[in-house]
Amino acid sequence: MSAVERTVRILEVLSRAGAINLENLSRETDLPKATLLRFLGTLSALGYVCRDDADRYSLTLKLFSISSRALQHSDLIAKARPFAQQLCQSLGETVHMGILEGDRAVYVLKEESSYTLRMYSRIGKTIPLYCTAIGKIFLSQMGEEELKTYLGSHVLKPYTTHTVGSVEALRDQLELIRRRGWSIDDQEHEDSVMCLASPVRDYTGQVVAAMSVSWPIFRFNQADFEKIVSEITSATDQLSAIMGWERS
Repeated sequence: MSAVERTVRILEVLSRAGAINLENLSRETDLPKATLLRFLGTLSALGYVCRDDADRYSLTLKLFSISSRALQHSDLIAKARPFAQQLCQSLGETVHMGILEGDRAVYVLKEESSYTLRMYSRIGKTIPLYCTAIGKIFLSQMGEEELKTYLGSHVLKPYTTHTVGSVEALRDQLELIRRRGWSIDDQEHEDSVMCLASPVRDYTGQVVAAMSVSWPIFRFNQADFEKIVSEITSATDQLSAIMGWERS
């Protein structure tokens, strides 16, 4: 039995038992006490398990917190899908929604363009923050200390000849994003691909996701730029309103 299987077995028994001593936990999990103590020590150190004065083990609320975030994301995706579908139909191009995961963004929703030639992507794909439209939305919302930490630990690797090459230039972009409320990736992450993105906010005003539309450069009509930006920001503003956000 792998370590992962043992950990899951322990968590499942704890979730059913509420509070249980080592002897009963050993019987329920069919694991030796010495093995259990080692696993329980790790789970306790990570904040998932606690032990009371009667030497009974139980789960903390940390797993509940994690599952709650997963449910929030599921709820967000369900609410976002009609807006992504409408944007895809109206603009004819691929629409993504991404959330922040650590120091990268991850796609959690995708509506595919009907064109034969389109960008490659998939739900679950992670993307860098500094050179993608979705990623720059999240960077623009960071406080100064958080942004300094990110910039101090990331090299601005050039994905294309258009990738931002300096911290100063990136900071200028982020300030512009804060002022106008949307972001652009003009062939910075993939050659000949342009993306426009706008933030999705929750009831507190916090950015919980970003939605983007992506074009091959040859299909983007520059004359429609303002109209396109307006459609994207309108969609994310409406979604944010459903999430409880009220524009001040």
